[in-house]
Amino acid sequence: MIPGADEYDVDIAIPDSEVERLLSVMPEDVDAAPELSYCRNVFVPLTTACRYTCTYCTYYDPPGQATLMSPEEIRDTCRAGAAAGCTEALFTFGDDPDDRYTELYDQLAELGHESIHEYLREACEIALSEGLLPHANPGDQTREQMATVADLNASMGVMLETTADVQAHGGPRAKSPGQRLATIRTAGELGVPFTTGILVGIGEDWRDRAESLLAIAAMHDRYDHVQEVIVQPVVENERWRGGSPDLATMRRATAMARAGLPDDVSVQVPPNLAPARELVDCGIDDLGGVSPVTDDHINPDYAWPALDELEAVADAAGVPLRERLPVYERFVDEGWCPSAIERAIDAEGPAGRRFRAVLERGVNPTTAVSSD
Repeated sequence: MIPGADEYDVDIAIPDSEVERLLSVMPEDVDAAPELSYCRNVFVPLTTACRYTCTYCTYYDPPGQATLMSPEEIRDTCRAGAAAGCTEALFTFGDDPDDRYTELYDQLAELGHESIHEYLREACEIALSEGLLPHANPGDQTREQMATVADLNASMGVMLETTADVQAHGGPRAKSPGQRLATIRTAGELGVPFTTGILVGIGEDWRDRAESLLAIAAMHDRYDHVQEVIVQPVVENERWRGGSPDLATMRRATAMARAGLPDDVSVQVPPNLAPARELVDCGIDDLGGVSPVTDDHINPDYAWPALDELEAVADAAGVPLRERLPVYERFVDEGWCPSAIERAIDAEGPAGRRFRAVLERGVNPTTAVSSD
């Protein structure tokens, strides 16, 4: 039973036979992808407040220290990203802050907002006005919260991490796998192209990994909305000294993801956290969002690779590298995009031309596309 499944009315049946099948998968059982993709983004950490206190996370700041980006800072960051040829504004913040963050709510009130999701909507509008497509990853969301911003996002996401009840999520404000799955379900119900993934090495075992991947596959089978699944290793940082998964673990977990997910769902590894060159034969076809402008604010000790390093990974694998948008091409072709995103892609001017060039795969991955 998935922890929290009953509380959040998550109805997922994971057959033991499928779990056993996935547990038998090894890297040699999957095929390498014929190409690799990536997205050029700018990282916009809207706030560092979070209701959770996961023991591996350096992103959150405690009450009294959490910050909120101003509209001016958001605009400056998005403008710099557009100038560097980025297509995605990646909005992150800790899961809906609880009542301890009184100063944050005071700041929101001064900006004319009652909630962080209302402010996220303003931030998405800023990104679109500066020529970027929003991709918001604001953690667990209710249907009302997601609906507040879904029509301004090219895609959205939340990491499932694991369906297991692990100590790393412990404490009075522990994450619930059932709530995570409910968020993924909500995206499907609202027709939002979605990114999710598993976090490897936080106390889960191999059966947990198999069940997590199959739970994601079941959600996608129901709604056809999962565009990519990230296989991400936990990494050492100032709050986590529990070690990182070794190469053999990452190779097997990545192969399990490829074997357990439908063919139309991409498998991604983050190239600043995982040994991408050693994983390309395990079924990955995407290297995620990387930024030529901003840090990885969730993992600040691990710098993004330069775009020519991504090309080197692809060259070593003997496959082409192509740039993509934050919404995968099939969702654009099938009409999933909200009207605001359609207008941005079709617009005259440098931003629209940039988006269309990426869709047409006509962009040199090592050359920034100017927005001038």
